[in-house]
Amino acid sequence: MIWLIEIALVLLLVGGSWTLLSRGKRTDQRESLTMRRVDAYIETIRRERTNKDLVAMSDTELRDLLHSGARNLRVASERKGWTLLGAAAVTLFSAIGAASQDGLRGFAIAMVIGAIVTYGLNEFMSRRMREPLEQRGIDIDRLKVE
Repeated sequence: MIWLIEIALVLLLVGGSWTLLSRGKRTDQRESLTMRRVDAYIETIRRERTNKDLVAMSDTELRDLLHSGARNLRVASERKGWTLLGAAAVTLFSAIGAASQDGLRGFAIAMVIGAIVTYGLNEFMSRRMREPLEQRGIDIDRLKVE
């Protein structure tokens, strides 16, 4: 049984190392795709002329605004992912602790409460990361890079 844990830890270490080593290439690709999306969105804003504040900006101002907004959205999305992962881990360990005291019923209750809290946290963080861009009338789905 211990050898399974050791193999899992070695695979986790190798996978984490590979992810860190290949991060730069993915970041460059994501950055170029973001800039293409920003340029396409600038053309759409100029063509549709629905938001007077955005239309009044120069291309440079608009590009800076959209690019920083996309970057902030990506950072907030990563932060949300790590926070939700932490909440899920706390839920699991709390449920294990409850199971040691109250059995399966305690485990189930702790998991349900943790799931509800994690869902609420997800919704709150999703709305909060979208809010600054939506206040300016920017369509967030046009800037997202998956």
